[in-house]
Amino acid sequence: MKTLSRLYIGLILLFLYAPVAVMIFFSFNSGGSVWVFEGFSFDWYKGLATNTSMLEALQHTLIIAVLSAAISTIMGTAASVGILALRKRISRSTVMSVTNIPMMNADIVTGVSLMLLFVFIGNLFALRESLGFFTVLSAHITFNLPYVILSVMPRLRATDFSLHEAALDLGCTPVKAFFKVILPSISTSIFTGAIMAFTLSLDDFVISYFTCGHYQTLPIVIYNMTKKTVTPDVYALSTIIFLAVFVLLILYNTLQTKAETRRGVNA
Repeated sequence: MKTLSRLYIGLILLFLYAPVAVMIFFSFNSGGSVWVFEGFSFDWYKGLATNTSMLEALQHTLIIAVLSAAISTIMGTAASVGILALRKRISRSTVMSVTNIPMMNADIVTGVSLMLLFVFIGNLFALRESLGFFTVLSAHITFNLPYVILSVMPRLRATDFSLHEAALDLGCTPVKAFFKVILPSISTSIFTGAIMAFTLSLDDFVISYFTCGHYQTLPIVIYNMTKKTVTPDVYALSTIIFLAVFVLLILYNTLQTKAETRRGVNA
């Protein structure tokens, strides 16, 4: 039974990571073929430095990912505090249900609905272009926000608010007491929420495709390249992104484990 379980897990891991392994392997191909390995080389990694369209798309992607992660983290943390402050349980449940809609909804539905909204607003104000940087950024904040709230809320519920009240009794203002007492206790959850938001924004395609306009991100540029010929420089860039996201996920899991261990000790 144990052998079958290991075999089953091995097949799952093979199915999940074999395509990634092939991509990484062919990113070191010295030739231009994506099917035949002609020799080991770093030429495609060096060629990324001169591929202006790819670098521009990567820059767009990183800007959107960083800004959307930062804004959604701030908004999500503030929203978590506000939701927890609601006295009625039904009010909290209703707000949480509405907040989770972008997370539970299909990406294509979210993308199309946001596109229609942005086009309507653009036509309403007679804008020259309805879709662009701000529409992509707004869309990414929309689907990142529930994940940040989902990360911060459990830790916020486990926080001892008597320390906050004690800080108020000692002369702190509510804002100062929050930054001195509450924020340090939930900082790990805030950081993990920010990492999750960044990684989700980094590889989003469907929602970005419907809301980007002329401001195209890297996944869209790569998708457009697949209609013609895919060169190994795409593999090279994808390998770099995969390794970066992999490191972030390891960091995220480590922080989550430490937070759970700390909650267990405090309990």
